[in-house]
Amino acid sequence: MAYEIILATTMAITILFALSLNIITGFCGQVSLGHAAFYGLGAYTGAMLTKAGWPLIAALPPAAVVAGSVGFVVGLASLRVRHDFLAITTMGVAFLFVGLVRKQEWLGGEIGIAGIPAAQFGRPGLLVLSIICAGLFAAVAVYIKRSWMGFAFDSIANDEDTARVLGIDVPRFKLWAFVIGTSGAGIAGALYAHHVRYIGPDSFGFVESVTVLAMVIIGGGGSVWGVALAAAVLSVLPLWFQFVNDYKLLIYGLLVFGVVRFSPDGIAGAVQRLLNRRS
Repeated sequence: MAYEIILATTMAITILFALSLNIITGFCGQVSLGHAAFYGLGAYTGAMLTKAGWPLIAALPPAAVVAGSVGFVVGLASLRVRHDFLAITTMGVAFLFVGLVRKQEWLGGEIGIAGIPAAQFGRPGLLVLSIICAGLFAAVAVYIKRSWMGFAFDSIANDEDTARVLGIDVPRFKLWAFVIGTSGAGIAGALYAHHVRYIGPDSFGFVESVTVLAMVIIGGGGSVWGVALAAAVLSVLPLWFQFVNDYKLLIYGLLVFGVVRFSPDGIAGAVQRLLNRRS
């Protein structure tokens, strides 16, 4: 039973992490290759607070605020760049985060932080909390998608210049996407830190950013259920099959290539087309 709880918790946290990137990349069309940095900010914030005696639930809002605040700054710095240049800028954030953490002894430096306190309510409680957080964020994402903000995000993703002609405040909505997405990543990071109970700089590097981006692409950027499904499956495959863990990047890369080649809108788009043919 304990193994199943660990798998389910991993799945729930990864779904939350992927959905947070989906706001930025899937909804708003802003490609981020540094999302793991905000995941790491939340993890380090949550770990430091609980080691100082805070309960995990109380540590989640500060983790979201810290990650969201840095996301706001990164969003401001990224307003003047698009597409490839935006991807390069966010990739730099990932490398900058890892480099800075490695030099901070109070954050454990190269060694990282071990002995992170277990959640007061045990692993079953952490699973429930992770599911609640992922579910609430998914509900927020669905609400955003159906709101004026969702329309603005979609317009920006399709064509920023046309969005401006329509009267959409492009910089403001881009910043909203970064703040909401990075705040969600911060919460996921805090949950992750208390799930594994050890974090280090290499836990939040460029590879993790590429991995979660692959989940968004495979699931179908902009689709809440598609990204959640892709994140759920891809998060546990390396735990179920050793060869997937050994060749994870290769397998994920092949999956992304196949999706981009045959179904650019991911699993969600493929399912929708199948349903349309049957109706």
